[in-house]
Order: sequence, then structure tokens, then C-alpha cells
Amino acid sequence: MNDLLTGNFGLIWDWLAFAVRWLHVITAIAWIGSSFYFIALDLGLRRDGDDLGDADGDEWQVHGGGFYHIRKYLVAPAEMPEHLTWFKWESYWTWLSGVAMLMIVYWVGGELYLIDQNKAELALWQGVLISALSLVTGWVVYDFLCKSKLGENPTLLMVLLFALLVVMGYCYNLVFTGRAMMLHLGAFTATIMTANVAHVIIPNQRIVVADLKAGRKPDPKYGKIAKLRSTHNNYLTLPVIFLMLSNHYPLAFASQYNWLIAALVFLMGVSIRHYFNSMHARKGKPSWTIAVTVLLFFAIILLSKAPLEQTSLEEEEARALTPQEQVFASAEGFEDVSDIVMGRCSMCHAREPGYDGIRRAPKNVLLETPSEIAKHAHEIYLQAGRTVAMPPANVSYMEAEERAAIVAWYEAAGR
Repeated sequence: MNDLLTGNFGLIWDWLAFAVRWLHVITAIAWIGSSFYFIALDLGLRRDGDDLGDADGDEWQVHGGGFYHIRKYLVAPAEMPEHLTWFKWESYWTWLSGVAMLMIVYWVGGELYLIDQNKAELALWQGVLISALSLVTGWVVYDFLCKSKLGENPTLLMVLLFALLVVMGYCYNLVFTGRAMMLHLGAFTATIMTANVAHVIIPNQRIVVADLKAGRKPDPKYGKIAKLRSTHNNYLTLPVIFLMLSNHYPLAFASQYNWLIAALVFLMGVSIRHYFNSMHARKGKPSWTIAVTVLLFFAIILLSKAPLEQTSLEEEEARALTPQEQVFASAEGFEDVSDIVMGRCSMCHAREPGYDGIRRAPKNVLLETPSEIAKHAHEIYLQAGRTVAMPPANVSYMEAEERAAIVAWYEAAGR
């Protein structure tokens, strides 16, 4: 699979990754948007009217120049409507595209992004196996907790769910890179959320619909169970967004306390959603949630000031190159490219950046040694060879001939 990164298919592979990422963002927006809307709608329903009949509540809304009258039934209306819209594909496609991104970035590019050999000496297939099995195991454990007697105590269940997420973050950090830890914790959580939709919420709704069509009175317990899982999804959404975006911010993923930062982000998600849920339910705007969120954020800032997770210059120079790195290090033009990168890029991509205003290497990418240049060959090729994304605004005055040299070296390694 690494041939996809070094051969003639490199550009196609990058565009495929971009297309999958785009699909993931689009479907995630659709899922999150519908989730937030229905939570706000449910909390804001008017439940004290004399004209509600069998309905639990209703609400009038205005949008786009039109007026909407919405009613909610706890179980179902007296008669089954002809047209019924199901909200499920947004969730399914968000998860499917997310798993595809996980495979593209962290399985195919596992030697660079997934496994941290300084934490655990694992083969790539072992890291991929841990990655896949952890997602399945997380859902099994969570589902067991929900179906136990704890399901009757939502507060305690939420505390145990938080503890499960903290433990998983810590365990991921024992074997994966900081970047992979954050992403996998997000995928772990998103798997629980999508499985809630696929294996609990939608099946329970189908049972209710089937009972109505058969002339039976549906059992209200199915709606209660579905609402519990939906509430969990509501509180988990914001932390998942943070974790999915964290790979852009080494202050979050490269800190020694990255797993603890992730834990505090989950608490921030709860406090933020509680504020909006209370507001939508017309129970006021609890100002204490704002104070808690700010305090948690400052705690995260303090934790991020700890030393970054990175090898020392001496350790990196003594490190044995992986087979893929050896291909780039032995390719024609590598010495010239090393000189170019050292002169044009390493003032920012260093353990102690020398460029004014840069405190930490962007995305924690270090380019101070030949081994690090070989390690990040694909990014150098894409960012500084095929495109002019790096250096930003060409602040180090990289010449066209130097970019051409990078392209020639990378493509020589592919051959």
C-alpha cells in the first residue's frame, strides 16, 4: 500500500483522500445539523396548550419566508402517516466516510501517523488491528452498560461513559502517536454515536411503526430507550468535532498530557451543550456553565505548556530508518533536497524554531535531520514541490529550481 504514496499514483491518492474528507465533512454537517435541530425542537415544544389532543407538544416556527407547525407524539399519532421521513443516512455516511479517512491516513500511512515506536514497538499490522478492534470493543462495552440496570440512572451512566472515554484516551496514548490518539478517541466516540442510531434508535422506531401498521398499541419504552441514546449523542457531538480537528493543532495532540486535554474537552462539551439545552427548554441561561467552560479551557492551555511529545535531536539521529524512509534517503537527489529543506524549512520545523512568532513546529513536523526529511517525504513533496503551500508566502524565498529538485527526488524514489 505504501506504493500509493511513492509511485505515480501519489497525486491520485491525495485527491482521493481529499474527496473522502470532503464527503466526511458534508455528511457530518448534515448529521450534526439535524441532531442539534431536533434536540432544540424537542426541548422547546409548547406542552400547555388546550389544542394538543394526543400530541405531547407543538411549536410554530418561521424560516425562509414560510411558517411551520410541528407536533410531537410520544409514541405515535392515532393513524400512521403516508409519508414518513427517516433521519439515519446522515449518521451512516458520516461514519462510513470517517472510517475511510481512518484507513487512508492512519492505516496506509501508519508508519508515519499511527504508531509511535518510542511508546510501543509494534508492526504496522498490529497497530491497525488495535485501531479496528478498539472501535468495536468500545461499542460493545457501552451498549452493555446502557442495557444494564445503569440505564435507569442516566446521570451515573454518563459518568461511567466519561470514565470509559478517559481510559480509552490514556490507553491509545500508550501505543499511538498523539495525533492518532486524538483521532482514534474521536472515532471511538463517533462509532458509539452511529451505532446508537443504527442498532437502537432506528430499530426501536421501526418496532413502533410495525405495531401501528398491525393495529397494536406501541410500547412507550422504545421511545424512552431511543431518547436516552439520542441524549448521549447530543452531549458527545462537540468533543468529537474537536478531536477530528485536533490534528491541525500540536498544542493539543503533541502535549505530554494530550489524553487529559481530551478528557477536559469532553467536559467542555457537556457544559456547552447544557447551556444551550437549558436555553432551548426555556429554563433560563445557566451562567455557571460559561464559567466552568472558561476554567476548563484555561486548564487545557496550562496543560499544553508541558513539553511536546518528541524525540531529542540525538535520539532522532541515532534512530534506524524504516524501509520506506530508506527508499527516500537512498533516492537520487536526496542530499540536495536535504540542503534545500534545511535552509528553507527547518527554521520553523525545528525543536526550537528560530523564526519570529513561531513557538512550536507547525503540526509538530520536525525537519532537522536527514531521517526526518525522509520520514516526511510525502508532505515535503506535496507542500513544497507540487504546490507552493510551504513555506507560507514563500518567506524563505524557495526558488522554482529547488521545488523542481524536490519533485524529481520524490518521483525518483517512486520509480
